[in-house]
Amino acid sequence: MRLQDQVAIITGAAGAGIGQTTARCFAQEGAHIVISDTHPRRTEEVAQAIASEYGVKTLGMVCDVTARDQVDALVQQTMEALGRVDILVNNAGRNILASVAEMTDEQWDTVINVCLKGTFYCSRAVLKPMMEQKRGNIVSLSSVAGLRGSEQQAHYCAAKAGIIGFTRALALEVAAYNIRVNAIAPGLIYNRHYPE
Repeated sequence: MRLQDQVAIITGAAGAGIGQTTARCFAQEGAHIVISDTHPRRTEEVAQAIASEYGVKTLGMVCDVTARDQVDALVQQTMEALGRVDILVNNAGRNILASVAEMTDEQWDTVINVCLKGTFYCSRAVLKPMMEQKRGNIVSLSSVAGLRGSEQQAHYCAAKAGIIGFTRALALEVAAYNIRVNAIAPGLIYNRHYPE
């Protein structure tokens, strides 16, 4: 129970991939879980399933990570309900395949906003409670695409590379508060263990 009674917010956690799997692993280690996603029914269902299976407190909160007010409300409601935020996992992401020559402004903005701006908004929102408690962990999902590039994913590659730079800078800023900031860069993940 390495995370006993810690509180973890995980964005993009209602789907069948990395986010939900991370939530379940954290719950198995004793953490209380905030499932954040944009799908109301799935978000609540996943939160209830994790509470039932692992006996931890869970919250299901609908949140668009590109909307600053929704992100701030997510953290505020977590603090009101659970009293603290120990872990943030910036998992929410979006990709739209398109060559640079054919990419629209809307496609560029959508991917950059979800992946990079969402990471910024969520990280910034948890800093105040983490700095006050002088402890915290922020983990952001980058990608191997941000390290080596990938055809028809220039916006996604740029966002994921940006997450690495953002992570390095933020880690230096908050180290004195005992807040660890890391990014991981997985490759393609196949996960159909949990239902969509």
